[in-house]
Amino acid sequence: MIKRYGLTIVLIVLMLVGTFLPLPYYIYRPGTADPLNEVVAVSDRDTQSDTGDFHLVTVRGGQATPIQLLLSQFSDYQEVYDLEDVFPEGYDRENYMKEQLLVMENSQQAATLVAFDLAGVDYTINYEGVYVVNVLDKMPAADVLEMGDKILEVNGEKIKDADHLIMIVDGYNIGEVLTFTVKREEETFDVSIELVPFPDQPDDYGIGIQLVTNREVSLSREVEFFSGDIGGPSAGLVLALELYDQLTEGDLTQGRKIAGTGEVDYDGNVGRIGGVDKKVVAADEEGCAIFFAPNENGRSDSNYQVAKQTAEAIGSDMVIVPVDTVSDALDYLNNMS
Repeated sequence: MIKRYGLTIVLIVLMLVGTFLPLPYYIYRPGTADPLNEVVAVSDRDTQSDTGDFHLVTVRGGQATPIQLLLSQFSDYQEVYDLEDVFPEGYDRENYMKEQLLVMENSQQAATLVAFDLAGVDYTINYEGVYVVNVLDKMPAADVLEMGDKILEVNGEKIKDADHLIMIVDGYNIGEVLTFTVKREEETFDVSIELVPFPDQPDDYGIGIQLVTNREVSLSREVEFFSGDIGGPSAGLVLALELYDQLTEGDLTQGRKIAGTGEVDYDGNVGRIGGVDKKVVAADEEGCAIFFAPNENGRSDSNYQVAKQTAEAIGSDMVIVPVDTVSDALDYLNNMS
């Protein structure tokens, strides 16, 4: 009897260790495919005609346990990395999450304006400078700027958007010092920053920041997002499609579950994202019928090509559709039988 209890305790300990012991590895795996009508809502939308859904597809990541590490060896769609490569020394996870949420906010705004344009619904924009999303180590901005700072002017010229700031900087040369007018919380101040070459790209130069444009948008129909802690830009395409569907009459999905991925800019172009193979797996498990993927103008290693290969490898009946713009996806949906 004592031996049996001892064996039971050993088994329980092994199970707990296998389930909860954190290992120095990080695993990326297929996430979820969630209906977007629960993530975004347009005022005065007609929901009675909606019989299908657009789905936001995610990739899940987490520190490995022994059981998870073992199971990952039996899947072609789980990637294992050394933890120190994912979270290097000095990595600030809180700042990273803030950065990803800022990028998601910018993606939501781009998707909204693209959808409003395509649906012919009115809005107005006031440009209020740009936000610093990230500051690169070993570059001059790292000493004086922080994530969340708003850049209002460069050398006295009011900044319209991120492209405008880049154009101004490109008009100067390496070694020149520019004056940036910055707003941090309630304080506005000037800082002088020298233009230097990037350590890994000596032919390019700058101050070492990543930016998003701060646009104050007034919409003729109210839009609310409920995306929680989902970050990053890759939901832009499906957000634009869901918003367009809610802004217009009829059911764009025609009763189907439709997924997709791709970053969207303010001109409606669809750009490359990471983890498309895992997103195809997640969409297939949800039972989606169509998956839109960035075509990247026909590149041989485009997201579309990887998505198509993945669907074939897992035996999915899901139709993989290449798109370069949001309009490409709308054309496909409007013409499908």
